[in-house]
Amino acid sequence: MATTSCTIVVEPRTDGRFRATCHLLPDAECVADTEADARAALERALDYHLRQRALQDEAGNLNPIDAVFLRLRAEQRRAFMPFIAAGDPDLNATTLLVRELLAAGASLIEVGFPYSDPIADGPVIQSSYSRALANGLKLDDIFRWAEALSATLKGVPLVGMVSYSLAHRRGAPRFLERARQAGFSGLIVPDLPIDEADGLCTLAAARHLKLIHLVTPTTPPERAARIARLSTGFLYCVSVTGITGERDRLPDQLLEQLRSLRGQTDLPLCVGFGVGKPEHVRMLRDHVDGVIVGSAIVRKLEQAGKKSIEGIVQEVGDLARSLTEALNPM
Repeated sequence: MATTSCTIVVEPRTDGRFRATCHLLPDAECVADTEADARAALERALDYHLRQRALQDEAGNLNPIDAVFLRLRAEQRRAFMPFIAAGDPDLNATTLLVRELLAAGASLIEVGFPYSDPIADGPVIQSSYSRALANGLKLDDIFRWAEALSATLKGVPLVGMVSYSLAHRRGAPRFLERARQAGFSGLIVPDLPIDEADGLCTLAAARHLKLIHLVTPTTPPERAARIARLSTGFLYCVSVTGITGERDRLPDQLLEQLRSLRGQTDLPLCVGFGVGKPEHVRMLRDHVDGVIVGSAIVRKLEQAGKKSIEGIVQEVGDLARSLTEALNPM
């Protein structure tokens, strides 16, 4: 987004530093050791201001997902978005995991709604869903859990990963309204084709929910551009062809795909599928707005029953900290 609609004035101060101001932000000033640094800091402040104004609803409210990415962009940092499956091995354990991930620096939390026939999930996440469903988890249990958790999130948005079948069975308007009431800021619906997504996009927008769509390595450029136009919050960039799961390395062509997408949309770009090691994150951090990590976290829950849940949570926290440190090095 352009920030040239206002003239930035940079003036030297008596202490040898420089002060940058602009009439669009009369209460803001940026002070730095060099003229260039002062100007760049104010340009970032202007960018934040203009993006925030463009993303606010009629009442001046900002969706928490937008707020997070605006703040991180202004700070020149990247979002860490861990994925967890609700209810594996139970919702109390899920709460402990969320708290640990928050402490480890999560920017957003993606919550998988267990479903018996997920379309894009590999064996690790499928098994996690199966364990949760075998323990009797119901859709309303997840909504009640999210409501109870909301006070502890401190501005970290919840993003639901949900099969369209669950929304359709409940009734899309009713499902979306319940998700909003429970505290979800957005939804990812991986099995909803973009050609059939207009209706759900409209329903979600009316409830100030973000509807995040996926782009894969095999998506043609013109279709990717259409997906980007319909997506809100961020664009989910699938790193590999196939299902979720851990990989030894990410494909070299991923960076080319990201460069192409950056030219098609101003939405934040977040990469998922196969991201689970610090070296993956270091490869991506200069090219993305965030990373999504799922299977590498969920796999640790396979040890439930053999290890204490507290021990598993600690392992998840250690992994998360290694990833956040690689993503946003000091």
